[in-house]
Parts: sequence; structure tokens; C-alpha cells
Amino acid sequence: MRIDRDLSAAELQAFGAELDALRQRTQAELGEQDARYIRRIRAVTRGCAWSGRALLLFGWFPPTWLLGTVLLGLAKILENMELAHNVMHGQYDWMNDPEFAGRSYDWDIAGPGDFWRHTHNHIHHTYTNVLGMDDDVGYGLVRLFPEQRWKPFYRWQPLWVTIQAVLFQYSIGIQHLRLDKLYKGKISKEEVRPLLQQFKAKLLRQWAKDYLFFPLLALPLGANGLAVLAGNIAANLLRNLWTFSIIFCGHFTAQAAVFPREVLQGETRGHWYLRQLRGSSNLQGGRLFHILTGNLSHQIEHHLFPDLPARRYAAMAVEVREIAARYGQTYNSGRLSAQFATVLRRIWIYRLPNREPLAD
Repeated sequence: MRIDRDLSAAELQAFGAELDALRQRTQAELGEQDARYIRRIRAVTRGCAWSGRALLLFGWFPPTWLLGTVLLGLAKILENMELAHNVMHGQYDWMNDPEFAGRSYDWDIAGPGDFWRHTHNHIHHTYTNVLGMDDDVGYGLVRLFPEQRWKPFYRWQPLWVTIQAVLFQYSIGIQHLRLDKLYKGKISKEEVRPLLQQFKAKLLRQWAKDYLFFPLLALPLGANGLAVLAGNIAANLLRNLWTFSIIFCGHFTAQAAVFPREVLQGETRGHWYLRQLRGSSNLQGGRLFHILTGNLSHQIEHHLFPDLPARRYAAMAVEVREIAARYGQTYNSGRLSAQFATVLRRIWIYRLPNREPLAD
């Protein structure tokens, strides 16, 4: 359980001013080193993807099939996490390079980029962990906090979460369709139809690429199309499970907090920063681990500064932790295994009506 000191209006203003100053200093330092970094990430992603696809053409021979699948999965993780997610946040718009333009980049998953820019960049990052406003709190399928109203289908949420993890790219894409509102009659079929068509078009392109084009390409080369198909399925599964784990560990650990809608009334910059800090969780690890998470292992810093290049978060985290300590606030950070264990415990405990509060 979190034990955070309440801040006075003056302290909140000073708290916000310190974080604003950190943001401004970091933004002033952005330059060629950051541009080289994201271009290297793109090059490594492409290299892993084509190396993996080439190795899959060798068929079911275990070393090449396994290595090809892992490399292709690694490419999909890098593209999804460190490249696409961060570019689509506008973190590299200052480069004025069309290939890294946040408003037009579309990633290598089933959900259209425009969907994500609305549901994630706008809704989630504006209303982080505000119940009834932030759809990312449980994604409509999972009860993770005692403040969420219990419904009978939550009894089976370990099953729903497992399915969601396996099919995570589709869960992200469907979120923007707001099928729950359609079911409740709050929006019409006419409103959903163009969105559904956009989603289906992107979905078919992804399926055609991974499950049709590359398996069929293997045939004239004398390769095993089924081995290529299986490798693509496994690579997408690796990416889905990894992305699910990192995102859930960034938002739903034992010390993550949720908030009622009332917190938005008269919310100042300092209040907003404080909400991001209290609703987020970090993961500890080495440099490669942070890259593979898209630096969402620094979820606190990402929520505080979503449009700054994520490669900067590790350095910023040192000062953010120190600021949090001076203002009596918990800086929620831990190993992936420990944080994920608390997420699983939340899923298990809150599948039932409210019982005891989640302990540390």
C-alpha cells in the first residue's frame, strides 16, 4: 500500500515547477545524438526482421527455425516498443523527418496508428488512471483495483487476461472501436462502421504480409511455407506476450493508484504530474532490457514526459526519484518478476467482490 504525503498548494506548485524545469533542460539538449539513436534502432529492427525471415526459409531445421523466429520476434518487439510507440508520441517530430513523424507513422501491428494516437496518446495520457475516463484501466475486461465496480464476468478474468495477452495486438486495435458503447446503445452502428472498415483494412494487410505473402514466397524458392507461417505466428506471439507484460507492469502493480473523476476538477500542472507519478510503475534492468521495453520500463518518466525521446528517461529518472523523495512521494520501481507477480495477484484477488486491500 502506498503511503504518500499530501502536498499543499504551494508544494504542488513547486513540485510541478521542478519537473517542468527538468523537462525544459532535457528538451534543450535534444540533437544529433538522439537522431542517430532512433535511426540506428530502425536499422537494427530492419536487420533483425530480414535476417529472421531469411533463416525461416531454411525450414524446420531447429537451429535456423528457432533463431529465425527469435530474430523476427525481436524485430517486432523493437518496432512496436522502441520505434513505433515512441515515434507516434511525437518524440522525434523536432527532426522534421517524414519517416519519424508522429502524426503519420503506422506500426507493424493490427491496430491502425490513428486509433492508437487517440486512445493512448490523447485519452490515456490525459486521464491516466482516472476511473471512467481512462479505458486502459483494465481495458474493459479486467478488474484490477477495488475502486472498480464489480461485475459477474470478472470471476473469469484470469481466462480473459490470458486470451488478451496472446492476442494483445488485436486488443489494442479493437479498443478504439468502443464496442461496449455500441452494445449499450450509446453510439450507433453508423458511427462504428467507418472505424471497423479501417480496422479490417489494416488487419487484412497485416495478415496478408505475415500469413500469406512470406509463406507463399517460400514456395518458388523451394522452402517450406508452413515453417515460414509457423515462424511468423510464433514471432507475433512473442511480441504480444512481451508487450502485454511490460504494459501491465507499468500500470497495474501493487502500488499503482487509481483516481475518481473529481481529481480533474481544477487540476493544476502539479496535480497532473502527481497523478502520473502515483499511477505508474517502473521496472529495473540493464540497458538492453530498457531498449526492448521501449524504455517503458521507465513508465513514470514516460507518463511525466510522453513527448520527450524515451532514451532520455534513464538519466531523467535519477532526478525524478530525488524530487519524489523530497516531496514524500513513493517512487514505485522493482524487478520485472516482482512487479509482474503483484499484477497477477491483482488479477486473482479482484476477480471477486471486494475483500481485503492489496498489501505490499
